[in-house]
Amino acid sequence: MDYVVLALILLGVLVLGGLGLMVPRLRRRPGPPPDGTTTGTSVEDRPVPPPVLTPEAEQDVLVAPPPVETPTAPAPPAPPPVAPPTVEKPEPTAGRLVRLRARLARSQNVFGKSLLGLLSRDRLDEDAWEEIEDSLITADVGVDATREIVDRLRERTKVLGTRSATELRALLAAELVNALDPAMDRSLRVAATAAAADGARTPAVVLVVGVNGAGKTTTCGKIARVLVADGHSVLLGAADTFRAAAAEQLTTWAGRVGAEVVRGPEGADPASVAFDAVRRGIDTGVDAVLIDTAGRLQNKVGLMDELGKVKRVVEKHGPVDETLLILDATTGQNGLSQARVFTEVVDVTGVVLTKLDGTAKGGIVIAVQRQLGIPVKLVGLGEGPDDLAPFDPAQFVDALLGTEPLGTDA
Repeated sequence: MDYVVLALILLGVLVLGGLGLMVPRLRRRPGPPPDGTTTGTSVEDRPVPPPVLTPEAEQDVLVAPPPVETPTAPAPPAPPPVAPPTVEKPEPTAGRLVRLRARLARSQNVFGKSLLGLLSRDRLDEDAWEEIEDSLITADVGVDATREIVDRLRERTKVLGTRSATELRALLAAELVNALDPAMDRSLRVAATAAAADGARTPAVVLVVGVNGAGKTTTCGKIARVLVADGHSVLLGAADTFRAAAAEQLTTWAGRVGAEVVRGPEGADPASVAFDAVRRGIDTGVDAVLIDTAGRLQNKVGLMDELGKVKRVVEKHGPVDETLLILDATTGQNGLSQARVFTEVVDVTGVVLTKLDGTAKGGIVIAVQRQLGIPVKLVGLGEGPDDLAPFDPAQFVDALLGTEPLGTDA
């Protein structure tokens, strides 16, 4: 009986122990509810399983390109520093004609070799004197001036009985210098004047005129260099508004010597530009205002009237001190008809004879002065910026004759 009770007790213990082992296992693996609803934790609390990738998707993920960056435009390069223009200082013009005497080589062939050769003949008969006259006329001295020069030479050689080359050269030089009228005033009136009321300085006004193709704008720039070289301050007015390159050309010339240029738009009224240039010259206190006008043919009445208007408008500030006519020496006697018309319209006070180094007709200087009564004040003897020289009759004749200076033996 005791054995039966003990066996039942052991059996009960085993049954209870087996149940204790099974209950925790059942709690760790709860089954889904029969109605499909969740119990215990919510969907949000449950861990999300990683997505299942196909082999193709896995390959795309592995080889996915890096993000594309939008290219930014490179910054523009900084402009190179602009160096200020170099301001030139031309040498004073004193003695410039002497230094440029070799430029008159073509004219020397007429005056130097031809005339001196004829005068040095053993016998100066009528034929010889006629040849001398022809040589002077060919050099554009002019018929009346030639006859006067030859008559005086004949008389003096006959009275003095001269025969040596040195004496004959001295006689010829004296007659040529006399024909150029050395007493004429050839100075440029470019000194500023002070007004009596307020003491303000009024600049001298220089009007530059001429026909088409005479090299007017270039010569205007060279005149500015002449004035600066001799110690004057200058302002330039670009009143040639019909030629697009004229203002740019004048600005380039002015920039070389540090001068200011007053200009207007292309096609602007030339008189208005000239007026503004003089006003600016008064405000800045310069010594001279140099006004470049448009080239024009002397037989065009409308253009010549317009030139007269420019002068009248400028004179509202004060009188025009100089009106310089630019003449091309290679045109010869045709330049005289040009000069006459310009003189009637704007009262030319001086002549600038350009391209004198390119012609054998250097006698045009004599013809211009004798027929017009206008002094030649400057002569152009080359294309260089400083190849414009103040005119001196004795130095010019000496250069034409191409021998030793006057007063010395050959």
